[in-house]
Amino acid sequence: MKKNCRNVLLGVGLDCRDRHTRITKGKNFYLYGGSSRTHKILQEKALKFNEHLDKKGKTIDDICKKEFCEIADKIGLRPLTGE
Repeated sequence: MKKNCRNVLLGVGLDCRDRHTRITKGKNFYLYGGSSRTHKILQEKALKFNEHLDKKGKTIDDICKKEFCEIADKIGLRPLTGE
C-alpha cells in the first residue's frame, strides 16, 4: 500500500526577534519563521523554484536529486541533502 507522500521545499528562518509568527504555504513549499526580510527572501526563492519547475513542465515529485540541486543552485538555494 502506497502512502500519500510528496516532496516539498521547507524553508525555516531563525532570525525573528519581533515574536511575529510568519508562515507561508504554497505549491511545493512550506515556509516558517524568520524576520520579515528573511521570510520575504524565502518566499521569492520558493516562487523562483516553482517557475523553473513550470518551465520544465514538471512537479517537484518528478525531478531527481540532481535536477533539484541544479535548480537550487540557479536560484541561490543551499539544499540540505541529508548526506
